[in-house]
Amino acid sequence: MSFDFKNQVEDLVSQLSESYKREQYIIPQSLGPLPNKEVVIEISEILRRLIFPGYFEKSNYMEDLREYHIGELLIRVRGKLTEQISFALRHQASSLEDFESEDLEEKSEQLCFQFLETLPKIREYLATDVQAAYDGDPAAGSKDEIIFSYPGVFAVSIHRLAHELQALSVPLIPRIMSEYAHSITGIDIHSGASIGKYFFIDHGTGVVIGETTVIGDHVKIYQGVTLGALSTRGGQNLRGVKRHPTIEADVTVYSGASILGGDTMIGKGAVIGSNAFITKSVPGGTKVSIKNPELVFVNQPAADGKQELTDSKQELIFDWII
Repeated sequence: MSFDFKNQVEDLVSQLSESYKREQYIIPQSLGPLPNKEVVIEISEILRRLIFPGYFEKSNYMEDLREYHIGELLIRVRGKLTEQISFALRHQASSLEDFESEDLEEKSEQLCFQFLETLPKIREYLATDVQAAYDGDPAAGSKDEIIFSYPGVFAVSIHRLAHELQALSVPLIPRIMSEYAHSITGIDIHSGASIGKYFFIDHGTGVVIGETTVIGDHVKIYQGVTLGALSTRGGQNLRGVKRHPTIEADVTVYSGASILGGDTMIGKGAVIGSNAFITKSVPGGTKVSIKNPELVFVNQPAADGKQELTDSKQELIFDWII
């Protein structure tokens, strides 16, 4: 008995078509093309080449041709980003009548140029981030090494770009960019988070920084840190509400710490120790750590079986260094 491929496919097409009619909330409205994720990632990489000239080129970077290089990249990113912004704006509209085609194109051009005008400021901030990484990590061999290879710098560079687009109310594209960085580094920074100068994420894997987080200058955090919401049970009713903490200047947050809540403020110069769980504000200059752990070592028999197992225990208590 041969397999009736044609009828099976026709039946599956019919089932999927019915599914599309039922679950329309996961189908885009017919408002034109959506932003293209791959193109947004390409734009992000072109922007990184503008931010860090010479580091991520496919051919040798020639300083004598710097202005030509800048102009060529700006032209490329302008065309691609304007198109993606127009797709995002059109998709956001409740109907095609919300935008006249000419108005849409003009608004997309304006938003793109407003964003490109922020690039010098973004470079200024990222230069301080690289300096903070170099000053704060004795394992850093050079600033070149940091720019090439540090996941924290990669994630923050994409964040600073996405944040400026978010500030201009560009839909979809900022989150595509931030989740691109998240997928590469394991560092999840919402594009809405506000981050000051000299920001350093050391190691970085597992860091989460929520949408309404505010971070001051000279802040350093380690892997596994969560700057999150105390509760999200309110769902969409919490949109626009300050849900995430404020971290003032000169704060250090060590690995595994969780700082939660929109009313939670960590004061200037505070140090938050590893694995601390904080839901209330901490005054400036305070050092917070959990109770010192107690380690218990029990003697075990040797592999050859000749050593007797004893009931004696050696107990050691270590102070945490923060």
